[in-house]
Amino acid sequence: MYPVDLHMHTVASTHAYSTLHDYIAEAKRKNIKLFAITDHGPDMTDAPHHWHFINMRVWPRMVDGIAILRGIEANIKNVAGDIDCTGMMLDEMDLVIAGFHEAVFAAQDQATNTQAVIAAMAQGNVHIISHPGNPRYPIDIPAVAAAAAKYQVALELNNSSLTHSRKGSEENCRQVAAAVRDAGGWLSLGSDAHVAFAMGEFEHCEAIIDAVQFPAERILNGSPRRLLNFLEQRGRPAIAEFAQL
Repeated sequence: MYPVDLHMHTVASTHAYSTLHDYIAEAKRKNIKLFAITDHGPDMTDAPHHWHFINMRVWPRMVDGIAILRGIEANIKNVAGDIDCTGMMLDEMDLVIAGFHEAVFAAQDQATNTQAVIAAMAQGNVHIISHPGNPRYPIDIPAVAAAAAKYQVALELNNSSLTHSRKGSEENCRQVAAAVRDAGGWLSLGSDAHVAFAMGEFEHCEAIIDAVQFPAERILNGSPRRLLNFLEQRGRPAIAEFAQL
């Protein structure tokens, strides 16, 4: 149903099991037209070195008609909203996802978590907040959704959170989707695949979308062009190789 997947990890994050080539093959099999590789930012314990992200410039933009975005799942580091993607790294990224991970930012109380995530959005470099429904990191969901709409940042429905990661996320994710709906913001769907076979799998996300009657036109994954327009409106340069998407 969705030709775009915006969150996945390769063997560069050593707790994942697939390569860029594996994802290209799976995208062809599943008719995915655009995807983003978003390995963990370098402050994560087993993440790639910052040069890994800078050197993404050597990747082709298109392979067999499939568009590839150079991305990162950065770590929110502190209550000021700083992330571990800066300088030359940030210059090379097409897509910046950011979220909480225990190895970098220990879970805090709701007020502190909310302050940190809103500050990360306010800094202006983050396009998507990953797995905001994680129950280990409680947030003020309506406040975060309102800030996300204000700063034009998408909140993610993470399919992995609804299957085998971050147990207990379902009700929070439903509240996130409803709050984003009411705030007029964007949803992003992420498989959070750590193996290529999970790419493009959004079954549990779709159940929540249906349950809250989320507007289809405000889901970034609806088409490659919708996602690219969103990034361009956020100030990222147009990618010439994607002009026909």
